[in-house]
Amino acid sequence: MHPPLTLHRHPMCVEIIELFQKCHEDHPIGKFFGECTELKLKLDRCFREEKALRRKANFEESKKFKERLKAYRKEMSENSSEE
Repeated sequence: MHPPLTLHRHPMCVEIIELFQKCHEDHPIGKFFGECTELKLKLDRCFREEKALRRKANFEESKKFKERLKAYRKEMSENSSEE
């Protein structure tokens, strides 16, 4: 099973998605018997790579957010102790 094949959500995999959809159109019965399996495997690999890049970017963003939050809390605690 794969996620919805919307092109705007998977910019890295557009070419493979289009080939996969064309394969399904060209082989309406064969798709049930493995005609498009090779493209499906490529699509799965592409989705995994895309997800790994997204995960890494999200992790970096969360690290930056945690650092800003920590600095903010430190600043607030210093301000409250001065008063």
